[in-house]
Amino acid sequence: MTQQDLIITPIYLLLFLIAAYLLRSNFSNSQTSNYFIPALLFKFIGAIALGLIYQFYYGGGDTFTFHTHGSHWIWEAFMDDPIVGFKLFTQEPGNYNGETYAYTSKIWMFKDRASMAIIKLAAAFDLLTFGTYSSTALFFAAFAFSGQWAVFSIFQKIYPDKTRWLAFSILFVPSVVFWGSGILKDSITLAALCWMTFALFRIFQTNNYSLANILILVFMAWVIYAIKIYILLCFIVAACFYLYIRYISTVKNTLVKLMIAPILISLFLGGGYLALEEVAEDDSRYALDKIGETAMITAYDIRYGWGARHGDNSGYTLGELDGSLGSLIRLAPSGIIVTLFRPWVWEVKNPLMLLAAMESLAFLLLTIWVLYKTPLKTLIKKLNSPVILFCLSFALMFAFAVGVSTYNFGTLMRYKIPVMPFYSVFLVLIFPSKSDQKAKK
Repeated sequence: MTQQDLIITPIYLLLFLIAAYLLRSNFSNSQTSNYFIPALLFKFIGAIALGLIYQFYYGGGDTFTFHTHGSHWIWEAFMDDPIVGFKLFTQEPGNYNGETYAYTSKIWMFKDRASMAIIKLAAAFDLLTFGTYSSTALFFAAFAFSGQWAVFSIFQKIYPDKTRWLAFSILFVPSVVFWGSGILKDSITLAALCWMTFALFRIFQTNNYSLANILILVFMAWVIYAIKIYILLCFIVAACFYLYIRYISTVKNTLVKLMIAPILISLFLGGGYLALEEVAEDDSRYALDKIGETAMITAYDIRYGWGARHGDNSGYTLGELDGSLGSLIRLAPSGIIVTLFRPWVWEVKNPLMLLAAMESLAFLLLTIWVLYKTPLKTLIKKLNSPVILFCLSFALMFAFAVGVSTYNFGTLMRYKIPVMPFYSVFLVLIFPSKSDQKAKK
């Protein structure tokens, strides 16, 4: 960050807040409007805080790789020659040529397609912010907020009596505010995931089959596919569970339900399997027969490779991975626990881990409290809800995926943020409400 940030960023911050105030009524109702500007402001604070932490605590990191050693050079190209700058936007990652080499040679992640997607997006915002890091970060935060607000709005429409707790669960979880706001892949994939969920529920929960919803679902799936394919894989599986329960629950006759259940299982789960294979076709690492090996390589690389060098001695292990699917399944419970509830307080090695441990402890205590207060009969009944099952299945699947393939708390704190809103919403939705208590009486 430079002195330019201190001049330009306050201007953009003011413009964003004015726009939010003017547009709030278009995207909120009487129950949600009070959360709109505070939630957006929290995202902006998170984006700026992220930059400060990376600059003054880590002394560098991914966010500066994307901007200082990434989009900044596309911005420089535009200032020198707009034609060359435009060519950088359309140039294939890793495809060096003499005309743009003076700039691409300085982009650290030029060979990585997913990273270049973030770098090009940041460069587009740089054109509006004069290449100012923190101002560009505000644009990332605004996009992340848009997705979280969209998914909050659709959940609130389905469960209006849970508005306050849904707001806290989706908009104000500290780790999500911090790691999901700045110039990182995680901000974009979190927003895209939320927009996909919004479109899924708009289409199938409220029967709004508009072209806009379909386009949102497809486009955001493409965004995630281009950046972090494993998020899309988890979403597809959770969506298949959701669709199966959604349609089987509409059949009231038990005999008919038994007859069509195999058809629906074949349709949604079989279709989901084909979708997974199709998505993984361009990246063999995520093919079903390669997932175990990919998880092993990733976990050990983060634990003992670059993660060990940049993770502040925050590595962990759940057991031995041998590259087989069986070893992953064996570690599944431990993977879910480490993502949702660790690091434990006694595992803390640095200030950021302490904050993560406090949040994890809060989620552990909250989980125990909710399960204690929710009768087993009520819990089983609520798990028949397609929306609740979607939240739980996605949260558990994603928690398992990142837990067994990360092996470093510093990295896990960032990777796990897609889990937190959906797991939080699950807890909110299964907790007995006043209407549940009245029905019981």
